[in-house]
Amino acid sequence: QNRFNSAITNLGNTVNNLTSARSRIEDSDYATEVSNMSRAQILQQAGTSVLAQANQVPQNVLSLLR
Repeated sequence: QNRFNSAITNLGNTVNNLTSARSRIEDSDYATEVSNMSRAQILQQAGTSVLAQANQVPQNVLSLLR
């Protein structure tokens, strides 16, 4: 009887530990993906800004020549 109770307790602890570990892994994956998305958005905004500035260069040159 004691052995069975001990085995049941150990299995319960194992399940709890595995559940906690899985939760930590999922949380860290979520944080990584949010970070990657933020990085991609910043790079996209920077690229758009650079293109907008590059499009202004020919107009500025023309205005200087006038």
